[in-house]
Amino acid sequence: MTSTATATALVKTTFLELEITGRCQLACTHCYAQSGPTGDHGTMTADDWLSVIDQAADLGVTEVQFIGGEPTLHPDFTKLLDHAIDRGLRVQVFSNLIHVREEVWDRLRCPAVSLATSYYSDCADEHGRVTRRPASHTRTRNNIARAVTLGIPIKVGVIDVLDGQRVEEARRELEALGVQRIHIDRQRGVGRAATTAAPTVTELCGRCGIGRAAIGPDGQVWPCVLSRFLPAAGNVLTTPLRNILEGPRLAALVEQIPKRPGATACKPNSDGSDCSPAETTACNPAY
Repeated sequence: MTSTATATALVKTTFLELEITGRCQLACTHCYAQSGPTGDHGTMTADDWLSVIDQAADLGVTEVQFIGGEPTLHPDFTKLLDHAIDRGLRVQVFSNLIHVREEVWDRLRCPAVSLATSYYSDCADEHGRVTRRPASHTRTRNNIARAVTLGIPIKVGVIDVLDGQRVEEARRELEALGVQRIHIDRQRGVGRAATTAAPTVTELCGRCGIGRAAIGPDGQVWPCVLSRFLPAAGNVLTTPLRNILEGPRLAALVEQIPKRPGATACKPNSDGSDCSPAETTACNPAY
């Protein structure tokens, strides 16, 4: 292992993206996970996810993000969320906000929980062109407004996907709704947005795997959800999480990813998971 990989391996993982499902009501044109209505929940059972949460808490992870797909579609979502809260973790729920059950709203009001979503335009038709569901704009907008009214911390990513997209207008609309955390980014060439059969590491932000990692619905571990085109660093169904996060395979993967200026560490504690394809990617959606 090179000195760079060794140094990377020494960065303690404090943030985990838990991609608990590939199912989503939407089929966004840029979805990194290629999620959609026909997606499934993978091979990880609820008990497997509970074990991952326990292992993460024991390792000193301080925050997890439930992502997908649409994480609230997982049949055991509230059970997993409650367990993460009980283990003292901060939790971010990355939802498309198409439909939020009342029991989920109750949990989102917990002080340990925050919310994130993606938004594309102040124009319903344009927003629907990205999500491939015409009614999605009204539902997401209304639930963003409800989160603000309820005092739930929410951050919104505006992803520039279409030529001439009304990105700035979307930002102004969100500000008028009272959203204080807004991030604008371009779509990344992975998943459905890939322009080549094999995406490259140049599409990544440069902070993948530094203080963070992602676990997919089949147990694979990557530096982040966007880097799923790389070989997995391991699988939590067969290997303890500690061995993967502190092992040479993850460090070697992180070494392959070109670093950007200031990309020495990802600091999710400030508001969730701020990597620059940003608040995480896509069909739940995001970047």
